[in-house]
Amino acid sequence: MHTVDPGPRRDDDSESMSPPPTLKRVAGPAALALIVIAALYLVMRIYASGELLLAGTMLVITALAAWIYTSGTTYSYRYLFPGIAAALIFVVFPMLYTIAIGFTNYSSRNLLDFQRAEAYFLTDTFRAEGPSYEFTLHGAGSEFRGRLIQSETDREFLIGPLALATEKPLEVQAEPLDAAVPLGEPLPLRDVIAKQKMLRALTVVLPDGARVQMAGLREFAPVRPLYLRNPDGSLTNQENGRIIRPDMDSGYFVDDQGQRLQPGFQVAAGWDNYRRIFTEQRFREPFFRIFVWTLVFAGLTVLFATSLGMLLAVLLNWDALRFKGAYRILLFLPYAVPGFISILVFRGLFNQNVGEINLILSTLFGIKPAWFSDAFLAKVMLLIVNTWLGFPYMMVICMGLIKAIPSELYEASAVAGAGPLTNFWRITLPLITRPLTPLLISSFAFNFNNFVLIALLTGGRPDFLDTSVPAGTTDILVSYTWRIAFQDSGANYGLAAAISTVIFLMVAAITLVQMRFTRIVEEEKR
Repeated sequence: MHTVDPGPRRDDDSESMSPPPTLKRVAGPAALALIVIAALYLVMRIYASGELLLAGTMLVITALAAWIYTSGTTYSYRYLFPGIAAALIFVVFPMLYTIAIGFTNYSSRNLLDFQRAEAYFLTDTFRAEGPSYEFTLHGAGSEFRGRLIQSETDREFLIGPLALATEKPLEVQAEPLDAAVPLGEPLPLRDVIAKQKMLRALTVVLPDGARVQMAGLREFAPVRPLYLRNPDGSLTNQENGRIIRPDMDSGYFVDDQGQRLQPGFQVAAGWDNYRRIFTEQRFREPFFRIFVWTLVFAGLTVLFATSLGMLLAVLLNWDALRFKGAYRILLFLPYAVPGFISILVFRGLFNQNVGEINLILSTLFGIKPAWFSDAFLAKVMLLIVNTWLGFPYMMVICMGLIKAIPSELYEASAVAGAGPLTNFWRITLPLITRPLTPLLISSFAFNFNNFVLIALLTGGRPDFLDTSVPAGTTDILVSYTWRIAFQDSGANYGLAAAISTVIFLMVAAITLVQMRFTRIVEEEKR
């Protein structure tokens, strides 16, 4: 059997398999255009929802993307842009949003914007004069029917069938009840409660033109809007005739007697929140005490964890030490266990009555320290636990830095008759300090905002007894901010955002000072 050699493959065959050059040129710009259009649509939806800052951030990112991926001069930035965009969304935007909230009166009492707060008053109703109707709700397949009964005249009316699937205002016409219409048994009260929001949106028009709305779970009655808007922007209470006006300084509607009505609304507060931090005594005193403890806590944690980690690293690099591998694994375990688990374990160990630590101290010395109720002991406990959590990382880093030191230096030191302490102070410490400094600065910044440790171990307690705001002796600034935002009566988010901004500036300033000081020391050594 003979086979026919097809011969060499022609280039025009492979070219016919590839896309035409025109399609290659058009596909990229078309895909980019679709992505930009989708991003602009997303920006428009975000803007329509009232999130102006987020919409602006997304618009800037979209514009940068369109410029970077279409311009030939920005080709090198195409690989960096995804990271830059993520930083803008997840770092820059939250920071700007927090700063913006700090200039408002945003709180649980001032949660809505002005339009929504005004709409709340305008949609409020009160019961007007007129007969009431007993109401029952009945199922009608996938829909519902309602029955209204006027007890004085025994007149009955039928509503529906209704879908009851939306909370939007809906006007329905009631008809005299026909005995031929089977209604069945009324639905139980729990079903009426489940549909309450939809039922309250109904306005039932009776055959005589009267309008009734839901006045109770089992009652419909004539209702009227409680407030009417006046040409000057004030609202008149139709039930008692009082006039309320929006106060754009305080963020509340205020009546003629100066009483503030809920809900309030958000207004610009300017520098008021920052002024309150440093001028109002109830905020100023705990703030400065907590700030000092935050510095002490972060500084001592770095000092203790670094010292212990460095000591263990030096010992584990001792050539004569046996079973070094086992020791390294055991000492690294505290870092391998999730931090929140270790913190909760220590919370049980330090329990005053049943904790193992107090049981040992009671057996040996006859004492049971009150770790959680005594301010000084609570701070000592925090430093012990945080040192335990931090020393393995410092130990591993120092071990790597010590390994990088040339062995010839120690050999020359041994020839000169120097001992271990001299080697440490003259060789080891000077050579590992410079590469270790950035880690020490980052560790200080981390512990400056170590919210998890405070929240899980002490909760900031024991509290100060001479303050009216929630603040404790073991609180650091970030936990103090959280307690003001979520535990204080009124949940003052604007004030908490202002404190967060101050914390950010403090950490940035401290970090810059430390970096500057380190640079000066290095220049002097040279």
